[in-house]
Amino acid sequence: MAEFPELGKHCDVQTCKRLDFLPFLCNGCSGTFCLEHRSKASHSCTVGDQKDEENSAKPLITTENRLECAFEECTSHELVPVICEHCHNNYCLRHRHQVDHQCPVLPPKQLRVTPEERIQQIIGKDLCKEKKGQGGVRNESRAAKVALMKIKMKATGDSSIPQDERIYLRVLMPFGNKEREQPMFFSKYWTIGKVIDKIAESARLKNDNNKKTAERKLRLFHRNTGEILELQDCLEHFEAQDNSPVFSGSIVVIEYVDKECADVLPNLDKYPT
Repeated sequence: MAEFPELGKHCDVQTCKRLDFLPFLCNGCSGTFCLEHRSKASHSCTVGDQKDEENSAKPLITTENRLECAFEECTSHELVPVICEHCHNNYCLRHRHQVDHQCPVLPPKQLRVTPEERIQQIIGKDLCKEKKGQGGVRNESRAAKVALMKIKMKATGDSSIPQDERIYLRVLMPFGNKEREQPMFFSKYWTIGKVIDKIAESARLKNDNNKKTAERKLRLFHRNTGEILELQDCLEHFEAQDNSPVFSGSIVVIEYVDKECADVLPNLDKYPT
């Protein structure tokens, strides 16, 4: 290997000094270590850190000038870092979402709620007792079920998602897009961020959400209220809430907005109802 003296890094442990072509950087003492001495305990790190030992050793740039994916079964590399803001590990684009890399801080799964139960929650017990004229409340409930049935008839999505995990949404496309809307289904365990990626992939929308320098990014909003849906929230999170704006059969809007947008979507009247 004398022909390539600059390839790899030597382990900083004095008794080791092994040349490693995929070295690890300790975020405590900032030393460079081989696989055997990547953990703090193995190289007697003296700098305290509250992070998990496995998360404290982040891979450096490899000899091919690419970054490794930290997912155990993945061998993919990326040219730019894709760091999970929750477990602080680097992943490839395929495993960037919490659910895809089995993030240790992934929110626990909520109790499942059937579409019928969700409709009942939205209507509310008190509202069911009110007299709104002949068949008033009954008609509302029937209309909600009919709307859901229409979405299910035309919805597209990942066929590998089990039936009991699917949540159906009527997705309204960005204003000015040739296709106005598309019914789709998703896993209730997916985050809003992953839902946006799947919509963009299916509808062939330009998606710069992974680019930090992008001025305009795709975000998901509730059609009736214009409320922005947080990227890290799971669909199941909304299903478990009382009076949630998102449940199976809801209408959502995917739209390009400024990257700093954290409020409501303006001009709701320009989207279909």
